[in-house]
Amino acid sequence: MPDFRAFCAPPTAEPSELTLSPEESHHLVVVNRARLGDTVVAFDGRGTEWICELAGDRKNAAVLKVRFRQKARPLAFEITLGQALPKGPAMDAIVRKATEIGAAHIAPLESERTQVHLDEGRSDKKIEKWQTAALEAAKQCGNPFLPDIAPVQSASAFMEAARGYDLKLIASLQPGAKSLKTVLAAFQAASGRPPKKVVWLVGPEGDFTPAELSLAKSSGFEPITLGPLVLRCETAAIYALSVLSYELQNS
Repeated sequence: MPDFRAFCAPPTAEPSELTLSPEESHHLVVVNRARLGDTVVAFDGRGTEWICELAGDRKNAAVLKVRFRQKARPLAFEITLGQALPKGPAMDAIVRKATEIGAAHIAPLESERTQVHLDEGRSDKKIEKWQTAALEAAKQCGNPFLPDIAPVQSASAFMEAARGYDLKLIASLQPGAKSLKTVLAAFQAASGRPPKKVVWLVGPEGDFTPAELSLAKSSGFEPITLGPLVLRCETAAIYALSVLSYELQNS
């Protein structure tokens, strides 16, 4: 049986014990049924893990006795997902899968064809929900790093402000879109190294508009094909992240 995992951000780097939040305590003790003496890996979402044992099993304030601390190595590359908001609960699934794949940043975007428009209050609640989804996914898959989830912004503003990336990619159904392998090989040939920071743009249902695609191209985004079939936006996001992660891990 794998060790239990719990999120905790202690005030010091070398705590002797950790007290979990009511939510994490309930999940550990009630949902996962951890018992006194069980091994629990606490993590802060920034790569630090504390190997602990459950020393107090209160349902609203579980206590972990720290055995030792360890620091996980981050991936050799950093992927940002710029995702136009899809309908329904699909964004929750995208956040979960992006966390499992190891995306470092997730930028929720409102595009011209986005059918979900959030005011400030609803946006804050959505971000909290997505952060919870990311945390649940990280605990399940063992990822010690939580993705940063940015505030909702317009797709055009994101495109225009996207700087500091080695590669800027946009999933595209347009004729002339290149394969990911071709673009990665060209970057490697020109720079002598694989890219370290990459951003993927994925559109909503119906894709980005011609005006948005034109803006993306003028902002330096390279159109990338995901194959001959039209994918649902949540499928496209996970496909794009998966193939990019695989290629970067093996470059």
